[in-house]
Amino acid sequence: MRGLGRNHPDICQSVPHCVSDSSKNWRHNSMVRRNITLNQKPLSSTTSPKLARRHLLVAGGAGVGLILAKSVRAMPGAIVQTGVHGDQGYESAGSFEIVAEFYGPGPSGIVVTENGRIFVGFPRHAINHKGATLAELVNGHLVPWPRTALSMPSDTPPAERLMSIHGMTQDTRGLIWAIDDGKLAGQPLQPGAAKIVCFDPATNKLVRSIILKSPVLLPDSHMNDLRVDLTHGAEGTVYVTDSSFGHSPALVVVDVATGQQRRVLEKHLSTQAEAGFMAVVEGVPLKYDPTQKPRFVTGGVDGITLSPDSSRVFYAPLTSRRLYSLPTALLSDMSVSENALAAAVKDEGEKGVADGLATDAQGRIYTTNFEHDAIFRRNMDGSMDLMVHDPRVLSPDGIFCTQTHVYCTLGQWNRLAGFHDGKDERQPPYLLIRFPIQGPPVSSAELAGG
Repeated sequence: MRGLGRNHPDICQSVPHCVSDSSKNWRHNSMVRRNITLNQKPLSSTTSPKLARRHLLVAGGAGVGLILAKSVRAMPGAIVQTGVHGDQGYESAGSFEIVAEFYGPGPSGIVVTENGRIFVGFPRHAINHKGATLAELVNGHLVPWPRTALSMPSDTPPAERLMSIHGMTQDTRGLIWAIDDGKLAGQPLQPGAAKIVCFDPATNKLVRSIILKSPVLLPDSHMNDLRVDLTHGAEGTVYVTDSSFGHSPALVVVDVATGQQRRVLEKHLSTQAEAGFMAVVEGVPLKYDPTQKPRFVTGGVDGITLSPDSSRVFYAPLTSRRLYSLPTALLSDMSVSENALAAAVKDEGEKGVADGLATDAQGRIYTTNFEHDAIFRRNMDGSMDLMVHDPRVLSPDGIFCTQTHVYCTLGQWNRLAGFHDGKDERQPPYLLIRFPIQGPPVSSAELAGG
């Protein structure tokens, strides 16, 4: 999860279109789903390569009581020139729906409840925006959640409000958890700002806040994403990825009942960004050099997800193509030595350049991929499926599985000003998309001999 914000003065940011995953809500409100292709304009020969990739479908206003979901497919014969070298490897494949378009801060974390409520996180660590850092999509608008005083900027002490919500998840009881990385752009990390927070969507209340402290929290920590394991610990165990704003990534383990915290594998290969790693971003080959200012989004351990039975945790550095896993019985045990944890790490093989990770009920892992503007699926046998591939799937970030769909936020993070000589090349709207879990893959990479 690598979410970053954009200034927006309003308390409730307007979202022209959103859809609910709850069929009950759809029937109740007599909503109609339609395929839409509005305001399309042909790409001119003078359109810049990077603007060409922003050739989005933008719909007009919806009628009263009507919420429109845009079903998107590849356009026959359409050629979108991409990258400074005219790379043509981005033709659309698969189908997805645009659930929401965001014209304020960029989205990162995402949770969708069983009854179709949608919650989105908007971090402030890159741009200290003035909008809500945590919001619910309600009737096409973003409403600060769980309440304005917590989610909006204020003079309240950092430990008592939400500073910068990043990764989000939902536990098996239906409670919503989020990591507050605590960082405001241009400011040092303040005491009490970085924390794990838990909300009950049934009551719309904050029910738990666990402040992260030294030595688990470092001055350059970037507490990025999290998963909650209710099978270990009296009240569960939280696993957090610290991808680091510097060069000190690690996994963080927190016992919910006691608040005990532990930082592990901070020198292990499985948590580190790979020096010399090359990614192809919008057709441009870029290398990661830890001694130089990064030219694309980089970092250590970032994506994290659990197996359906919580017996295993899967995780991956952002600047790496490898996927790793550990048994939660060991990771949750505060008495297990570093050497024992390191010995238990399993290299699960390549999965591409992934930011967010999510697991469906069948144990298949969905991985975002900013090199290919795509979302992949790793099957139980280790084979990979391509689910969505489209030039609009820019910097796929937060990802979440319901019983029927996979949701993903698209933040355009590799177009931030810090990677482009001070020029912010992102172009709203930023998107929230979804596609059906049971939909057929576009293509598959079978295992050798399979």
